Parts: sequence; C-alpha cells; structure tokens
Amino acid sequence: MRLAAFLLMLLAMAGTAFAQQKPPAKPAQPAAKPGPKSPFTPPVFKITVATEGAYPPFNYIDRKGIPAGFEMELAQEACQRIKAECEFTAFKWDDLIPGLIDKKFDVIMSSLEVTSERRKRLGMSRRYYLSPGAFIAAKGAPFDGPPSLLRNKRIGVQRDSTHADWADKSFRRSAQLKRYNTLGEALTALGNDEVDAVFGDKTQLWLWSQKPEGKCCELVGQDIKDNQTLGIGVAAGLRKEDAKLRDAINKAFGDMMTDGTYKKINEKYFPFPLN
Repeated sequence: MRLAAFLLMLLAMAGTAFAQQKPPAKPAQPAAKPGPKSPFTPPVFKITVATEGAYPPFNYIDRKGIPAGFEMELAQEACQRIKAECEFTAFKWDDLIPGLIDKKFDVIMSSLEVTSERRKRLGMSRRYYLSPGAFIAAKGAPFDGPPSLLRNKRIGVQRDSTHADWADKSFRRSAQLKRYNTLGEALTALGNDEVDAVFGDKTQLWLWSQKPEGKCCELVGQDIKDNQTLGIGVAAGLRKEDAKLRDAINKAFGDMMTDGTYKKINEKYFPFPLN
C-alpha cells in the first residue's frame, strides 16, 4: 500500500511540472522593411503669409474662404522652393504692416509698393511684379504709338496719384489734364467721351476693358516705366531681422523667373508680362 501511494505521488508531481512548462517560443519574425521613400521633401519650417484679399486678381478670397490669386500662387511656389510649410491668412490693409511687426504673421504679399518709407520699417524682398503706366482710349483711336500723339488731347487721370504726377511732368503744357477723384470716375468719363484717353495703372485699365462698360476701349501706345515717379514695383514685406528668410524668398523669385515658372503663372492671369 505504501509503495502504491508513493508511486501515485510521483505521478502527480510529474504532471504538475509538465503543466508548468512554457510552450516553446515562436521563431522571431524578420523586421518589417521600411516603406518607399517619399519623393517630396518635408517642410523645414512653417511661415504665415498675409494678404488683404481684396485686390483681384492679385489677391482675393475664394469660395472656400481661402486667400487666392496671382500673388498667392507666387507665394505657394516660393514656399515649396524654400521647403517651408505656408499658411495663408487675410487682414485688413491698415493692419498688415503693424501685424507683421507684431509677429502675427511672417510675410506680406498684398501688392505692397516699394517706397522709401516702407524700406525704413520693413525688410523688402526683390520686386516680384511691376504694373507699368499705360493709356487707354476708344477702339480705333489714332493714339497707338508714342505718348506724343496725345498732345493737345483731353487726358483723364486720378487726382493725387503717381500717374497724375507723371502726366503733370509729361503733359502739363501740351495736353488738357482732367483730374478725377478715382480711376473709376476717369474711366466712366472716357466711356462717355468726356476725355480722349485715360492714363493709369496698366493692369487696372486692362481689367476695366474686360468688363461690359469697358468694351468700348483698349490699351494704346507703349508701357510707361519711370522709377522716380511711378515707383519700382511690388515686393514682399518681411521683418528686418528675418534676413535669411528674405534671402531665401529672393532666390525663389529669381529662380522662378529664370526657369519659366513665373511666366506660366503670369500668363494664367494677364496677357502681358509683369516682371
């Protein structure tokens, strides 16, 4: 009896030991292969670009409420070239420069004319567009040549504008200058045959000629470029201390103009070059 009991005890101990043994470990799985490398360079940093969004087709707010237009396309292309993630925002015109200085955003692209006063406050980029002065007159008018053909004619200009300054300098003694409070008023006068031509910003004159009320008229003569009177064009505004960002944007603009990218964007919006 004692022998039988002893054998039963040994069997029970062996069963317990067998039950406590861990199952054999599974063979290690090979490490997963890394996925294919993205063809896109990840953004190195993030910047915010501000615009007014009220000067189409240069800048405006699209149906989704996002800033769009000629300048925003240039900005997006520049952002890709400098490897920056860009966010776009809209501010009132009078809040753009104070907002930049207060670091609410990093770059202004809102048809900001380069002036000596702005150069004192901001770090301006290189020019990225220049809309020259131009004349518009009734279709078929005999003015499609040098401005001298408009001597002794009635020329409409916007009062207290750089274009009025140029007309004063060039036509004060040889033509009848008629001044209007706005460019729109001068163009209305042209449509009503109250003036023979209007002198102003080429882009704005062309845009008006595309409207029903402007079908009467067309751009005539040569472009007028005068840095001293009409300015040197439009640039991006940055804080003075952001010199590296300004240099990177300058290079991006320059490369876009060299490789034809700027030309493609320009032609999407205007039938004439702006650089």
